[in-house]
Parts: sequence; structure tokens; C-alpha cells
Amino acid sequence: MKRHDRRVVVTGLGTVNPLGLDVDSSWAAARAGVSGVDRITAFDASDTATKIAAEVGNFDPLEYLEHKEARRLDRYTQFFVAATSQALDDAGLDYRGDDRAAAGVGAIVGAGLGGMHSFIEGLDTLRERGAARVNPLTITKLIPNMAAGYASIAFNLQGPTNCTVTACAASANAIGDAAEMIRRGIVDVMVAGGSEAVIVEFAVAAFNSSKALSTRNDEPARASRPFDAGRDGFVMGEGAATLILEEREHAIARRATIYAEVTGYGMSSDAYHVTLPRPGGAGQARAMEMALKDAGLQGSDIDYINAHGTSTAANDRTETSAIKIALGEEAAAGVAVSSTKSMTGHLLGGAGALEAMVSVLAIRDGIAPPTINQDDPDPECDLDYVPNVERPMTIRHAMSNSFGFGGHNVALIFSAPGD
Repeated sequence: MKRHDRRVVVTGLGTVNPLGLDVDSSWAAARAGVSGVDRITAFDASDTATKIAAEVGNFDPLEYLEHKEARRLDRYTQFFVAATSQALDDAGLDYRGDDRAAAGVGAIVGAGLGGMHSFIEGLDTLRERGAARVNPLTITKLIPNMAAGYASIAFNLQGPTNCTVTACAASANAIGDAAEMIRRGIVDVMVAGGSEAVIVEFAVAAFNSSKALSTRNDEPARASRPFDAGRDGFVMGEGAATLILEEREHAIARRATIYAEVTGYGMSSDAYHVTLPRPGGAGQARAMEMALKDAGLQGSDIDYINAHGTSTAANDRTETSAIKIALGEEAAAGVAVSSTKSMTGHLLGGAGALEAMVSVLAIRDGIAPPTINQDDPDPECDLDYVPNVERPMTIRHAMSNSFGFGGHNVALIFSAPGD
């Protein structure tokens, strides 16, 4: 069988994020243009320049984990367990108690920083109480691969298990790599996604030092404003999203609901700077062009792009240029582009998975979600960013872009399920 004879579809979704604790509530909020940004409650932010973030509110890990297990896991792993439980239920899959089937199911999970809450807690204990009092579970709680590792334990996923750590592109890489595992015939089902929970004083202070975060503290809901001339940086978010990827014939045989097909995956490196994108967008465009080639599509075939759209001048302008290069000027002028980070904030390593989920739902419902707070467009950002109000439209092919510190560029393409 040729490589592309094995097609990959999405059959399950799950999430906890600043807009909601499940897929339906999150999608409804995104369509309505609700902001998940508010003043920080996770710590006393009086000493940090940024006092706002997009937190996951009212999350109770005990809805998914026993008390003893929840205590052994960092918040970012708890998020991923919750999202994955929802996604497997949505797909109608359960491998617990079935080792034979479980051997053919793997998990790839992206995280930018991993268990930062546990890292800070361990460091505080070391300094305040001494080395002997550091929690023996500190390492297993903080390492970035634990979301994938614990998901495999919790749901008995015994196939290929891996962790991608490519900063803010991490979970987009996870989805692309997971799709490749299925295309290559290694497995028929993969759990793919990402998670992040780094709203801690240290991380906020560090991003403040790099001048990356918004300090629009008096207007939290208006702080994340991608492609707007009045933006002043990104807003940190937290949360997780999981997609169940499945070989198409396998999904059809068991009469699974198919949301969309994963048709394109491209990645490239800027090879330029540790934080800034390569000016002009050539590196980002190369990832989009690779995804288009992988999908067998032209730029004019793309109906909707969920942009990386961080609400920083360097990213917004570079991504705009990159879209024009990859799709061509005429096609770029006609494509609907939105940044849902305007509502969710930036989930860092979890962002790509959440935005992939949004892209899939956009195809399913024929809705381009809005970019909120785009009131005064940056003259250098001159595409159609779906400002402030959702747009009903036919979406056959959607692209989701993710770019990370270090110059990592990833583009995914999802297509409506078809013959």
C-alpha cells in the first residue's frame, strides 16, 4: 500500500481551556467572541508588570482522577488527562482492559515547559526547608513528557508514545507526527494533543523581561488583540486539547463519527533568532507550502486559516507576509483568517492542539470564529481577519499555523470528510 493510501481522520475531541471545560462550551464561547482573559488569581501578581492571564477556571481534577493520583501530577498533566478522557469518550474508544487492542494505540503530546508549578514548588521547598524535604515526585511531575506518559498509563495506550517540545509549535508537531505514524501503517489510532499550565510568577516575570506580554491590566478582556494596531504583546493562557486520530478505513469500519481529515503537515525552521521570526516570513511560508504540497492543494483551495496570531507586532506582521507568500497574493486576499488567541490567550505548548480543534469545528459547522479586539487594524496586517464577529461560510480546507521560539514553524491542514 502506498503511503498516502492510508488516510487519517479525526474521530474524537476533548479540551479544558480558558473558554470552557469541554468542547461544546468552548466552541460556543469562541463563536460568540467571549474573552477568557481576566486578572491573575493563580498567584499574587502585585509585583509583576503583567497582572492578567487566561486561566482555566473551576477545573476539578477529581472529576477525572482519584485524589491520590491527582496529587502525584502537575496541573498540566491533569489538564491533559481530562482532555483525553473527553476525546476517547467522544470517539467511543476505551482500551482499558484490552491489552491486545491497546498495543496498536499510541500518544504524542506537545508541551513547551511542562510542570512549571511543580518546579517552582520544589525550588521553594529546597530554599526554605532544605534539600532533604524536596518532594520525591518532583521530577516526575515536572518533566515535559509526563502528560504523554501518564495518559498512556491512565488509558492503557501501549503503542508509540512520544513528547514534542518545540515551544509554541509543540502540539501542532504532536498532531502532525501522530498522523504520520498512522500514514506509515505503524498504528491505526493515535491520541494527539498538547497541554500547558505555566501561569506562575516566575514565568510571567520571565516573559515580562523579554517584553513579550501585554500589560493592558485595566482591560483584561481587550488585552489580546492580534493584528490590531493597539496591541502590546500576548496574553499567557493555559489548558489542553486532545484529538483522536484514526486511519480512515478503521474509523469507517466501526462507524465512528468523522469530524475532518488530516490532509497536510509541514514544518520548517527559520534558522534566524531565538525569539524573533525571520523577517519577511519566508520560513513560516515554507511550512505552509510543505503542508499544501502534502495535501495536494493549491493556496486558493484554503478557505480558512486559524493563525498563530499572538498579538505581538513581529509575529502578526511576519505571519501576514508568510500567508501571502505561501498562498499567493490573490488567494491570501480571499482567505478568512482569525486568531482565537484573542479569546483564549496563548497556551504556549498547548496552543497548536486547541487551534487544531477549533479548525476542525470550523469545518464541521461552516463557521469562521472571530478575531476579537481587532478595532484598529495594523496597516501592515491587511488580510481578512474576521474581525469581532463569527462568519458563516463553507470551509472545505482549513490551515492551522503554529510557530515557536527557536524558529520552529508548523502548518497543519484539515479537510472536510469526503470520498
